[in-house]
Amino acid sequence: MPDSRAALFEQRPAELEVILPEPDHCFRWYEHDYPYSLARWNHHPEFEIHLIRQGSGKLVAGDYIGAFGAGHVALIGPDLPHDWIGDLAPGEFLAGRDVVLQFDGAAILALRETMPELGELQHLFERARRGLEFCGATAVQAAHLLEDIGPAQGLERLILFLQLINALMKAPSQDVHVLASAYYAPTLDAQSSERIHKAFDYLLTELTGDIRLSVIAQRLNMSEPGFSRFFKRVTGHGFIDLMRKLRVQRACRLLLQTEMSVAGICFEVGYENLSNFNRHFRIEMDQTPSEYRRGSAMTLFNRNGPHASLPFTKAH
Repeated sequence: MPDSRAALFEQRPAELEVILPEPDHCFRWYEHDYPYSLARWNHHPEFEIHLIRQGSGKLVAGDYIGAFGAGHVALIGPDLPHDWIGDLAPGEFLAGRDVVLQFDGAAILALRETMPELGELQHLFERARRGLEFCGATAVQAAHLLEDIGPAQGLERLILFLQLINALMKAPSQDVHVLASAYYAPTLDAQSSERIHKAFDYLLTELTGDIRLSVIAQRLNMSEPGFSRFFKRVTGHGFIDLMRKLRVQRACRLLLQTEMSVAGICFEVGYENLSNFNRHFRIEMDQTPSEYRRGSAMTLFNRNGPHASLPFTKAH
């Protein structure tokens, strides 16, 4: 991405993404590559509609951890911490992976006095405070609208935006999944967010190696029990639990996209013995690696389409 994009953000604590208003638009639309310096554990007071064009990985939104793939669409509410952690091969770079649209929901609802129809969005915005993921026809429609908004200008751009939030508002229940739990309370101070970012960075950098709680705890000047409690409190999940999910996610990609043996994949994704790998894989996928490979191959064969994507790990 051009370095000039970073200039759109003020220099604030790392956890807070400061979104400057664009003078000619009532919302901000942009696309970015991955990895990208601002694609990290963050929060902001604006709503965010997010499209993943390519790649796969784990979305962490509050205390939710779930898989994403190409075509993933989510609506993230104000100050809900979030991060799309990509599953990349060493040195891999995904150009234009993300499309992001950010807007001030309160400003839109404030127009209800003159445009009462906008009041219909109240319920959508309230639900989105926990984060919403869209699938099916709704996700397909939303993805097309997000792409169309990019080059649009003026009134056409505004109309497309209204069509987009209207599509999300009218999504049938089977196309919508709520992300964070009802009792999740975000921790938004700068120190906590910076610690979480460093923990995520350590996980991704050392995912296939010897990950140790003692190492990341020492880097953060915390005791091992203290770090474990902290990570669980902020994300709703254990550090080792997230490591397992990310390793199994990578194993799924290798099972589908390569002819490596199960044993070879076991060691490739960071496990030291096949027994632990099979046990963790079954916890995440409710099946063995071999069953997953056979089932995925059959699914792709039956679909016989260029955009068929792998079945992802369960959300927890």
